[in-house]
Order: sequence, then structure tokens, then C-alpha cells
Amino acid sequence: MGSMGSTGFMIMLSVLLIVGAVVGVVAQRRAQRSRRPSDLDAEAEANHWLVRLGGGLVPPDVRAWARADETAGQALTSAAQCHRAARAQLAQARTAAEYAEVTRVAKEGLDHLRTARAALGPDPEYGKARLALADSIS
Repeated sequence: MGSMGSTGFMIMLSVLLIVGAVVGVVAQRRAQRSRRPSDLDAEAEANHWLVRLGGGLVPPDVRAWARADETAGQALTSAAQCHRAARAQLAQARTAAEYAEVTRVAKEGLDHLRTARAALGPDPEYGKARLALADSIS
């Protein structure tokens, strides 16, 4: 009878330990969801926006950018300046706040790119490429 009591006690203790571990894991995951992004997450996001801005500065057709008027030219210059500034900031950033500033500057550069593209108007080469693609699919 003594061994049955100790076996029951061990089973109960094992169940309590397992339940405690599950509660601990659930609490830890909830805490992680509600906390601010880590420095590593912030760095990854800053890199994402900087790469996106850099890709936007490479024109698909240089001739389209060569016909840029003053508004488009100024917007392209501003976007390039934002790209340079964000790259320099990223090289020195170490905290989530510093990475957030890189993200802000890169997004500002993307806004300048949108302005430039709107000033340039629709790209006729893009329209031709879409028609060629549609013909090849049909």
C-alpha cells in the first residue's frame, strides 16, 4: 500500500510539472508577441526598405529617366540622397530606434521615387512588355 501511495504521488507530481511547463511556454509566447521588435527584426526591416529603395533607383529603361523634367529630376535626386543617407545610417545603427530611423529615411526616398515616376508618366516600354507577355500566354 505504501508503494501505491508513492506511485500516485509521483504521477501527480509529474502531471503538475508538465502542466506548469505548458503554462510557462504559453505565457512566454504571449509576452514575446506583445513586446517591441528586437534589434534584429528592426535591422531586417531597415534592410528590406533600403534594398527596395535601391532597386527603385535602377531604371528599367534609362531613356525614360533621361527625359525627366525638373520635377522628376529633383525627386530622383532626393531619392538618391535618401538612399545614401539611409545606407550610412544603417552602417552605424545598433539599436531598434536607429534602425527605425533608417526605415523612415528609406520610405521617404520611396515617396520621392513615386513623385518622380508620376512626373515621368507611364512608361511606353512597360506597356509593350505587358502586351508581349499577354501574347505569349495566349
